[in-house]
Amino acid sequence: MAEMSDDELLNALGINITPLTTASRTPQEERIIAGIEDILHFRQTQGRAPLHGAGRDIFERLYAVRLDRLRKLPEGQRLLTELDIHGLLMGTTTASTNLDNLDDDALLAELGISNEPADQSDITVLRHVRSSVEKRPAEQIADHTPCKDFDKFQPLFEQVEREMKAGVRITRRFGRDTSIASGNYFIVGGQLSYVAEVGAMVKIAGHDDARLRVIYSNGTESNLLLRSLQKALYKDNTGRRLTDTNMGPLFGAQFGDMPEPDDIETGTIYVLRSLSNHPFIAEHRELIHKIGVTGGKVETRIAGAEKDATYLLADVEVVATYKLHNLNRIKLENIFHRLFGAAQLDLTIDDRFGNPVKPQEWFLVPLQVIDEAIGHIRDGSITHMIYDLEIAQLRSFRAG
Repeated sequence: MAEMSDDELLNALGINITPLTTASRTPQEERIIAGIEDILHFRQTQGRAPLHGAGRDIFERLYAVRLDRLRKLPEGQRLLTELDIHGLLMGTTTASTNLDNLDDDALLAELGISNEPADQSDITVLRHVRSSVEKRPAEQIADHTPCKDFDKFQPLFEQVEREMKAGVRITRRFGRDTSIASGNYFIVGGQLSYVAEVGAMVKIAGHDDARLRVIYSNGTESNLLLRSLQKALYKDNTGRRLTDTNMGPLFGAQFGDMPEPDDIETGTIYVLRSLSNHPFIAEHRELIHKIGVTGGKVETRIAGAEKDATYLLADVEVVATYKLHNLNRIKLENIFHRLFGAAQLDLTIDDRFGNPVKPQEWFLVPLQVIDEAIGHIRDGSITHMIYDLEIAQLRSFRAG
């Protein structure tokens, strides 16, 4: 029998050696495909399509808007049919005109829709959506699994969102500070994440490393390594570290620093109770309080309260005052809104001219809880506290 060449032997075994040809995709097509991957992951973990709504997680709302956009794309069915195993593209586009106070630029950036001129403004171009190649390293570092005790962490994410809106926390590009510790918050792969636990340090491939428990705002968790999270954040152009709620600047200039514009040498935190005969206020009078800060006399501040919608167009009584020195009024007010924002009074009244007004700084919070919060402000521990609506008490960020 004549000796067979390699090609003849492979052919005899039925192995096709013809190189496979793969259709190349345009950058726009890559972006469109990448745009649905987060939505499919949400469907897999949550068991439903993302929905619009003010009460929903910000990332779910963004996925819902992105899904609406993908449904309108002419290329959508051609490119995404095989990926869309749940038939998400066949659903009806839902109204999304109310996007929960997101400004236009932030929303367009998150949705990958540019407002730049010329060809970059095409609605079919999904910008700021990473391609599959870009996302793969971050996705390979650990699998996300449902977080069984997410109810314990959800209030923390809600608290952080309020802190970001109030300016108590800000985001910074990851890289200058690469440390990771328990209690840190990050944005990685488009997800707000919380480092709940850091395991013991061990040597892996010659480097110190530790296994983490990371909780994500979509209700999932992962047990990735510390160095893997560092690499994912460093490579992710949108990766961010959330700053801690540092109270240092709250108490104004120290050690010769120049004072800030809103620093006041001596200030008073005052707590008011309304004497309004409004049915709801009358029913909950002992629970409804206004918290304010002034650098002058409280009596002067509340003069003419019955003519001011800020004070519910009624007289008020001062139920508590607290003297503080060298504080920043704006930052202190932001702290109260961060802490008690979820308990803010949702009430609209008509002012003297018949115009609807929604007064601020009134909260459904017991007086003893406010008193406790002042104590935490004085000793600096307020940075670790949240107000738990269910038990009407302050509790530690890091508890549990």
